[in-house]
Amino acid sequence: MTSGDERADTRAEKVELEFSTHGGEAVRFAALLHGDRRAPGGPAPLLVRPVTLGEGWRVLQYRLPAAAQGDPAAYAAFERQVSAGVALERRYGTERYGEVFTRLVGFDLEAPEPFVLYRATDGEPIARRQGTLTVAEQQQVIAQLVLAVRLLDHVGLVHRAITPYTVRWDGTHVRLAEPYAVLRTGEPRAAYGTAPWASPEQREGAGTTDTRDDLWSVAQLVYFLLAGRPGAASGPPPDLREFRRLAALDEGGAFAPYADGRPLAADLMRLLNVADPLAAASSSADPLSRARAEFDAQRAKKRQELNRGQEPEEHWAEAAYEYPPPRRSLRSWLTGGASAAAPEPPPEPAPEPPPPVRRPTLCPHCLLPVSYDESRLVTLDSKKVANPLDLSAERRPMHRQDALRQAYQTCPHAPSAAPHYLPVPYLTNGEPLTIALVGSSAAGKSHLLAAMLGEIEQGALEPYGLKSLPLNPETHREFLRDRVQPLHRGKVLERTGQASFAHFTDGLLITGPAGTRPVVFFDLAGEDLAQNGEVTSFLMGVGAFVFVLDPLRALRLRTLDPVRARTRLQQRDLGDEAFTTVLNRVPRTGPYIAAPAAVALNKSDLVRFDPVVDRWLGRALPVSLDEETFRAESRDVYAFAAHHGSPAWLKPFDDCARCTLHFVAATGAQERGGTFPHGVRPRRVLAPLLSIFAMCGLLPAAELSEVGT
Repeated sequence: MTSGDERADTRAEKVELEFSTHGGEAVRFAALLHGDRRAPGGPAPLLVRPVTLGEGWRVLQYRLPAAAQGDPAAYAAFERQVSAGVALERRYGTERYGEVFTRLVGFDLEAPEPFVLYRATDGEPIARRQGTLTVAEQQQVIAQLVLAVRLLDHVGLVHRAITPYTVRWDGTHVRLAEPYAVLRTGEPRAAYGTAPWASPEQREGAGTTDTRDDLWSVAQLVYFLLAGRPGAASGPPPDLREFRRLAALDEGGAFAPYADGRPLAADLMRLLNVADPLAAASSSADPLSRARAEFDAQRAKKRQELNRGQEPEEHWAEAAYEYPPPRRSLRSWLTGGASAAAPEPPPEPAPEPPPPVRRPTLCPHCLLPVSYDESRLVTLDSKKVANPLDLSAERRPMHRQDALRQAYQTCPHAPSAAPHYLPVPYLTNGEPLTIALVGSSAAGKSHLLAAMLGEIEQGALEPYGLKSLPLNPETHREFLRDRVQPLHRGKVLERTGQASFAHFTDGLLITGPAGTRPVVFFDLAGEDLAQNGEVTSFLMGVGAFVFVLDPLRALRLRTLDPVRARTRLQQRDLGDEAFTTVLNRVPRTGPYIAAPAAVALNKSDLVRFDPVVDRWLGRALPVSLDEETFRAESRDVYAFAAHHGSPAWLKPFDDCARCTLHFVAATGAQERGGTFPHGVRPRRVLAPLLSIFAMCGLLPAAELSEVGT
């Protein structure tokens, strides 16, 4: 669409339009909204219309109508489009060669109808120039299209909508359409496009996206312009050799039916003798380099101190389980094992190593040992009133097993006025793992826990070889009903109230290669965690921690000021009071806390367009985990938080012997009036939990042995 094509629209609506630029600056314009029209080849749910900003600046608006917002896939695709536009504008907006893309003006993903604005483009669909391009123009088109793919590849994007009807030509430049079909390189392909413009793999949705998908589209477009007809759907056109201008594309393999048979864009540029501006440009300085170096130094310091602090007896104890084979005599070696001398007496058999000592199960509330005792069984009714349970006469194994799954045992150490009720499976299924979420009020702990358990309820642990069952069916059902389901309906959860006693919020039985273990979660109010009271005494026995870092409090980013003003939260440099109180109270072995920890930079969607955040938050959690991936994300989170905040916010990493850091978003949206108008979209919420599972042995694998170190 071009500004010259627009006629006066007497139905234009006058509004005040507020949006954010690619740099995060909030701007406001008086605007005229013109009538909707469908973009050629554009995605079905989106509406497109011209908009006039201020005194005559014509732009194009894509927006997601209210009727389509119930479709999570539609919103996710729209958000990817905006993210791609921001990435291209940030990287190439000041470069002359960036004009091969339709340029982003601004966006608002929290508007009642989320929208993105692009500059209105000159020219016309290049299909209209079929058979009319001069030789020089043909060379320009080929060179600029391959350059565009090279630039997209550099920022990890695949456009997927390069056709003669979406690419425009103004006589000097080609310009790719708005990135409404974009995917990140390496994501699973989603079926999109038609033959011959989309590659066979892209049309089928097979495999993962590859920048060479776009090179197929470029080759087909150029063939169409020169030959006057569409090419073959699944390979090179039969008359390809008749077009001299296509020799480099042909010889380079751009028409190969599969991506791995095509060249990279940079290689094709060399074949075309086209200058590569990315190869010539000096790499810009990394603003996070100093903070990344700090992470490396602190990690190395911890590893050195932990190794140095290991007592020799510990090494001897480990070595005692390994026995070298008996030494053979020289004669034995020379005779192949036979000897004329009297045979040596057989060596005494090595003693069996002692079985591992199982630590007693502790009550998570009073931290005293508790053993399973059938005489103390109770059931809890809807009002949490305990009723004794006697199973002595029950002889049916299945009925007995079902009753025990729902039963509780009273802790023998608790006073009768304040009993502790422990689910029976907590006492009969291996060593329990208690996980406490730590952070100030409004950091998003409750939303994060609800998002985690919601993902687990949908089977998100199974790709990692883990199965989950409720620790107590009724407690778990209540948590799903009161927390998870309201969150999934877009409701903001009430803040956790202060308590006089720390009850665990929910629990699971997690079964994996290492066996079955109970996992229980504690979610206390930030005000309680910031005090050294009785309610937090349970922290001394907690098995692992998730420290929930709030970017609104931690990061000195001006782009967060509007959200801070609306939520009445303030940035501060002294760190999180709850972090400090908990870290000062938890027992240590030497200078470090032995309990593994994960730092979750929650609400990362507020800064999701920063390149380092988008690198992680923009991609789904991988199915294949390894310690190097955990380390790379931890390094990026540490550097991002250290660069934009004070060191006090990273105290958990400094104080815990094993600690990972993660970009997560419990809701992926901002609240308005007690709701999330566009629903919730949790991002990578299982990453902190999976890292803790790896550090605690629930994910035993060689490639995870040093997670958090």
